[in-house]
Amino acid sequence: MKMLDMLMAVGGFWNVWPIVKIIALVIMAICALFIIFVVLFQPGNSSGVGALGGTTETFLGKNKSKTFEHKMKKLTVISSIVFAVLCVVFAIVAFFAAQ
Repeated sequence: MKMLDMLMAVGGFWNVWPIVKIIALVIMAICALFIIFVVLFQPGNSSGVGALGGTTETFLGKNKSKTFEHKMKKLTVISSIVFAVLCVVFAIVAFFAAQ
């Protein structure tokens, strides 16, 4: 609480904006690289070809939540959401800092 009071007394959030901006950009860059690598390591979706032969009902199809493919898709969604939220927050704060 003491550091927050000191920050607000000095001039508020806008005096530390350059530091926050650098940290936000670094986190956004890490998220972007993570999204790229997760998407590249995902296996292809080959369920369309298997549907023609009638082999869509398999053991892996029933236990899809435990597979590597499902975990990679979940990581893609989570990292994309974090990246999008950071972009929106960064844009809003940058807009108010410019005024």
